[in-house]
Amino acid sequence: MKIAFVGKGGSGKTTLSSLFIRHLAATGAPVIAVDADINQHLGAALGLDEAEAAALPAMGDRLPLIKDYLRGSNPRIASAETMIKTTPPGEGSRLLRVRENNPVYDACARPVELDGGAVRLMVTGPFTDADLGVACYHSKTGAVELCLNHLVDGPDEYVVVDMTAGSDSFASGMFTRFDMTFLVAEPTRKGVSVYRQYKEYARDFGVELRVVGNKVQGPDDLDFLRAEVGEDLLVTVGHSDWVRAMEKGRPPRFDLLEDTNRQALSTLQTAADATYGRRDWERYTRQMVHFHVKNAQSWGNERTGADLAAQVDPGFMLGESVTQLA
Repeated sequence: MKIAFVGKGGSGKTTLSSLFIRHLAATGAPVIAVDADINQHLGAALGLDEAEAAALPAMGDRLPLIKDYLRGSNPRIASAETMIKTTPPGEGSRLLRVRENNPVYDACARPVELDGGAVRLMVTGPFTDADLGVACYHSKTGAVELCLNHLVDGPDEYVVVDMTAGSDSFASGMFTRFDMTFLVAEPTRKGVSVYRQYKEYARDFGVELRVVGNKVQGPDDLDFLRAEVGEDLLVTVGHSDWVRAMEKGRPPRFDLLEDTNRQALSTLQTAADATYGRRDWERYTRQMVHFHVKNAQSWGNERTGADLAAQVDPGFMLGESVTQLA
């Protein structure tokens, strides 16, 4: 299952996504965790110290390798240089599986031990001095989108992405790449404004969106969220001494997390797992092609000097039954 955590800056989405990743790891499930937020705090939230987090390989720096591997023997892609963030797979493309080892994971993923379990952590990488004033952050997240376009995952496998804050997720088609999107909202007007914006943008794309109320301190906060987001409110999370200790760099054993918060994480997993039966690979592939053609016409053709719409394989549909051909 592919799961995104979104929300306004400071809402607690990185903390919630890290708790969910820890929860999944504790169940023994295979997990790929991806930090696609401009602030790059997921590694620290998963217990890495500053030096370890800084040493994580940036996906954006390894984009040529990623493109070359995923291209495989796809005859519709003349060269890896003509691949852009939205390039879809086709006959001959190499696909990514959650449980496998491959050159992309070797280059970009690092294992993180979590209370006896382990997850693969991948990061887009931070802004560098060379980026300042000349690049937008979506040039970094393009590597994530390309990998998601070529990823085939099954039940009881999880890819959890900590997305960039606010509605910036809509600067690409990546918001359609998930089985479930959890929007973390505080019980404030600003907190729910991102929810309204996200729901409006996602309305025509079949995005599964549920709200996780964070920093909820009492019945009044709960009533506010229920009134503002209605049935989209899935669960709420309150104060956590465990989280406070984690933020100080001294997390207790994960099984000491408060029972109410452990139950909240189980509710998130149940909601995500329930989307598996509603998967529509045809729509998923169609949306992937839609955004690729849109990006090709907007900037991709001019930048690469190629007709990128010709990369679309009309007879190809991504799905669990697709055989790796390259």
